[in-house]
Amino acid sequence: MSAIHYRYSEKELKEILDTLEIMVDTREQKNQHVLDYFRKKDVKFRLRKIDTADYSAVIPKNPEMGITRDIYLSAGVERKNGVDELVQSIKDRTRFENELIRAAKHPFVLLVEDLKGYQKILKGEYISQYKPEALLGSLKTFEVRYGFSTVFIEPATTGNYIYHHF
Repeated sequence: MSAIHYRYSEKELKEILDTLEIMVDTREQKNQHVLDYFRKKDVKFRLRKIDTADYSAVIPKNPEMGITRDIYLSAGVERKNGVDELVQSIKDRTRFENELIRAAKHPFVLLVEDLKGYQKILKGEYISQYKPEALLGSLKTFEVRYGFSTVFIEPATTGNYIYHHF
């Protein structure tokens, strides 16, 4: 619980939130469609190394509003390029779980860029010998253990989802 509490009017909150910038991890790969969306919609973003997610957000300092330094939101979005990347991550259990342990300290969501990804998992339509029941069981166990949700999404809407998530 925070000892500091600020009260802003609706107008002030809108002004502050309009300055929000998305932070994009510099190690994030195959995300040109996300950056293109941000540019097309004039969404401000910063490229920088992020330790616990692929995307996060910051409210830049705004002395006129009493914000004397950047405020980094603790929430994050982890993005996978599709079911095959998700399966590979789960197969590399130790590395994936280490990522989740770091991320679990903050609210985050796992985006999988494949709208039919859940159905593909159920049908075993991915590049792996992993049985569908075992894969789904592992994913759901990780979700409960580390407090995140998995969202299967069309790649064309990823930028929109990330922006509106924050």
